[in-house]
Formats: sequence, structure tokens, C-alpha cells
Amino acid sequence: MTITARQFLELLRRSNLLSDQELKKGLEACKVAHGGEIPNSPQQLADFLVDENFITTWHREKLLNRKYKGFFLGKYKLLGHIGAGGMSSVYLAEHTLMRRLRAIKVLPRNRVDDSSYLERFHREAQATAALDHPNIVRAYDVDNQGKTHYLVMEYVPGRDLMTIVKDDGPLDYVSAAKYIYQSALGLQHAHDAAMVHRDVKPANLLVDESDSIKILDMGLALMNEDQSELAGLTDKHNEKVLGTADYLAPEQALNSHNIDSRADIYGLGCTLYYLLAGHPPFPEGTLAQRIAQHQTKMPPDIRLDRTDLPETLGSICFKMLQKNPDHRYQSANEVALDLESWLSTQGVELNQSKADVVHLPQRVDINQSTESVAQAMQAAVAVANQGAIASVQSSVHLIGEYSAVTGSSKVASDSLIGGGSSQISLDDEIGGQAFQSTSRTLLDTQMSRVTANDAGIWKTVGIILGGLVLVAIIIVAVELLSSNVEEAIETHDEANSEENSVLLHLDSLMSDVNNHRRGFKYGGEFNSLLPIVERES
Repeated sequence: MTITARQFLELLRRSNLLSDQELKKGLEACKVAHGGEIPNSPQQLADFLVDENFITTWHREKLLNRKYKGFFLGKYKLLGHIGAGGMSSVYLAEHTLMRRLRAIKVLPRNRVDDSSYLERFHREAQATAALDHPNIVRAYDVDNQGKTHYLVMEYVPGRDLMTIVKDDGPLDYVSAAKYIYQSALGLQHAHDAAMVHRDVKPANLLVDESDSIKILDMGLALMNEDQSELAGLTDKHNEKVLGTADYLAPEQALNSHNIDSRADIYGLGCTLYYLLAGHPPFPEGTLAQRIAQHQTKMPPDIRLDRTDLPETLGSICFKMLQKNPDHRYQSANEVALDLESWLSTQGVELNQSKADVVHLPQRVDINQSTESVAQAMQAAVAVANQGAIASVQSSVHLIGEYSAVTGSSKVASDSLIGGGSSQISLDDEIGGQAFQSTSRTLLDTQMSRVTANDAGIWKTVGIILGGLVLVAIIIVAVELLSSNVEEAIETHDEANSEENSVLLHLDSLMSDVNNHRRGFKYGGEFNSLLPIVERES
């Protein structure tokens, strides 16, 4: 059942994806773009908000299907579905306060009660958090919201090697060697931390925007028992074989726990074979047949597919693919050194100590006037703190001239948006989906609107400076007033002192007059003294 434009706006308001101010701004822009009227079509209205980067295509589809709950996990706003694996689904998310993009791996709720999956999920968080290398995806946090458990990871915009080969075909020799070289460096870091990845394959190697490799998915990592109480988890649950059949080392197929770092080197060799030939070493047959071929025979010569393959590069690949671990490279660092040596003959210089790349969302409005950072932070906090149904007045209702769309100024009841479940089910996007590209084209929009309004900032600075000047003026005025009061008090005290002296002198003269009155009988002599008293007065 379709919804109306009014119902779409009410669902958007209840979702808390936008603050009242942002929603009002979006509606005003929509009105201007459509000749002074808000479209009556919910699809047209939703498409405009997507085109203007107010919401994502994923948000639009959920809202048009009456789903408005579940867009937030803790401090993160979900922006879109990136991909899915065997035991989890990955979403692109934005930190509501810092506005940083992150990848969030969500464990399905139906797996939470399975201790094996939940503990393995925690294993991945522990394994990834223990590593810090520019060629390994970083883990930032692990948490749960009710029965929804999730892992917050570094977001890597780009494509994995499997997707690149499927879309573009086999790689050129230099690019293939460079990617495997960087992967070897990252694996060596993990091996130095007593970890074996156990699932090295093209789909787990991402190429970021700076053309650098990022290793992901440490969920199957084998850790030293002295370092983690989760070591041997899969053995506890009788899971003897872990990994992906097309890239599985012979010894790992027999028992995934009795292996060492050389199993990762075999998987990396299979990955290099895939990049050069365009297919895995043994692409034909059933799962069991492919595993058996890894056990018993060497792959076909890559030159059957690419006759101009450099001999040295082919030799490096096949040394990594030896059935006996003792005949392979004994460390990932040895692989890196040989690849570096070959790349140098191709005029490629590599720097192992390259600076790590921090991926920040690009601004699409770099030359436009936007909200201030403070306003953006306040809006994010408001979104994070509000519930699924806001108790504040809807921004839809703040614009009176849109009454043709919004109708009554009262908050809409549940009957307006219809029945059925309004909760997003993160589990629905897990089953059977292949890992998708993490490029921005997935969402058809730039996800971040980290904004700063220079005019607003300077206005705030002006108010603060004005307040400081006013305080300074008040302090100076108080100081001057205090000084004047002290001078007045001193002048008054001096006047009083002089007056007291005169009075004392008059008292003395009057005493003399009285003495003369008592000493002389006749008034003539007394009267002669009066002029003296008057003059003294």
C-alpha cells in the first residue's frame, strides 16, 4: 500500500534522521525547486531529499516502506547497507556527534543465542583491536543494543580485490604485485602478534582511495592461547575446518587449529594467482573436489591465461603455493622482500614506513554557506538523545504555508502512517548477499555534511568579545567611583577637623568672657570685650 507525501514526512520526522531545523531547510528548498509548491508525490519528495543529501537512498526505501525505527545503533546513525558475509551484515554509519564515517558489522539476532557465533564475533573485535597497522582495518568499539551486537570499524571507501577483478578483469602485473606486497606487510604485523588470519582471500583485501590495501575480517583469526581466552574457540565447538575453499591451505583443510602463519602465505599466493589469472587456482568442481585439488596438485600455469607473465613474478606466486609449508616462504616478510625486489626492476619504489591514511568524509558544499559546526553538533546530539517518536513539535508543522501537505498542526497519530511493523530488520539484509562495493556510488550521495558557517562563528566571537569589553568598562567605572568616594571622605574629614578647631577656639573665648564677667562689677569693661568676641567669631 502506497503512502502519501504527508505520511512520508511524518515517518521522516519520527525517524529522527533529521533535526527540525534540517527538515525545515529541506522542505523550504524543495518548495523553491518546485515552483513554490511541495510535491504531492512521496517518491518525488523523497528523491529530492536524496539528491540534496538530506537522506540516503537506503533511508528513502525504508521510509517509503513505512519503516522509521532502527536507524540508530548507540551513538551511530546508519546510512546504508554495505554488504553481508556468512555471519554478519555490514552497514555504513556516521557518528552522530563527531560526524565521522564508520563501518558497523552487525551480528544477526538469531545468532546471538549461539555461543559459537557470539564468541567468534567478540574474537574478531579482540583480534582487530590488538592490531595497529596501516594495511589492516582498525576496530574502534564493540557494543550491543539489546540483542543487537555490533562491531565499529574503520570505514574504507573503495572496492575489494574480488570485486575489482570481476568488474575490470585481471590486474596488470605491477598493481597485482604491489597489492600483495602491502598485504604481506599487514599479515606480518598480525603474525608478529601471534595471530594467523586463516581467511586470506581477495574479498578480504580492500583497496582504498589512496590505492592502498586494507586487510579486514579477523573473525577467523587463530590466536595464541596465552594471549586470549577465546583462543581455540572453534575447536571447542568441533569446527575443524575454517576458511574459504578456493584459498585454503592443504594443512588448514585437515585441521584449522594445527597451522601457523605459513597457511596465510598459501592463501595470499592463491590471491595473487586470482589477480593474475582472473580466477582461483582450481575454479572447477564441487567444494570437496576443489579442496582435494589443493591437497594433491599444483595449479595450472598462469601463462596459459597470460603468456607474457614475467617469470620472476610467476615464480614468487608458485613458491607461495607449495603444498609442503616447509617449501614455501617462511614468513610474509620474505614475500614482501621478493616482491619489492621485483617491483624495483619495474621502476617502482616502495616505502614501507608510509604514513597511514585517515579517511574523513569529503565536503560536497566546500564553497557554499552552511550551518556552523556548533549547530551541526547540537543537531546531532538532539538526534541521538530523542526517542523513536519525538515529543517535540514536528518541523513539518513549523512551516504554516505547507498546510496543503501537512494538514493539521497537531502531531500525527499512528493511524496516519498505517499499521504493520515500523522497525527496520537488520537481519533481512544478511542472507545470501555477496559483499558489495563500499564506494560512494552505493548510496548515490555524499554521506557527510560536516558544515561550518563562518558568519555564524564570527557572530559568536563578536558577542563574546563585546561581553568582555562590557565587563572591562564596568570594572573601570567601579574603580573610578571607589576613588572618588575615598577623596570625598578625606575632604569631609578635613572640613570637620577645621570646624572642630574653630569651635574649640570659640569655647575658649567664651570662657574668657565669663571670667571677665565674674571679675568685673561694671558692665563698661565687659562691653569692651564684646567686639573682640565678635571678631573672633
